[in-house]
Amino acid sequence: MESDLFARNCGSRQVIDRIGDRWSVLVVLTLADGGKRFTELARRIEGVSQKMLTQTLRGLERDGLVTRTAHATVPPRVDYALTELGRSLLDLVSGLEAWATTHLGEVEAARARYDAR
Repeated sequence: MESDLFARNCGSRQVIDRIGDRWSVLVVLTLADGGKRFTELARRIEGVSQKMLTQTLRGLERDGLVTRTAHATVPPRVDYALTELGRSLLDLVSGLEAWATTHLGEVEAARARYDAR
């Protein structure tokens, strides 16, 4: 079966939906320099709710992009890290971050022009 990104039920579209999600991009960027605990991720990614972070991590784990390691300690400790597949996204999401940073002024100016109409 051929991949058709524009078809609603296409597997490729589902992958794009996962990696294009704002929380997924931020989680991947946060894990770029190594594994983190849930609380470290939550502190670093301002505005994400515990529920959304949990859902995002589960989705990334399901898709093979993140590993979850539970340690038998008191209190319990869980670490998240990028898999090799997840690390293969780093150039892409880092490129998005760089583009957003580079063009922020232009986007803000365009918004101001649009809003002034």
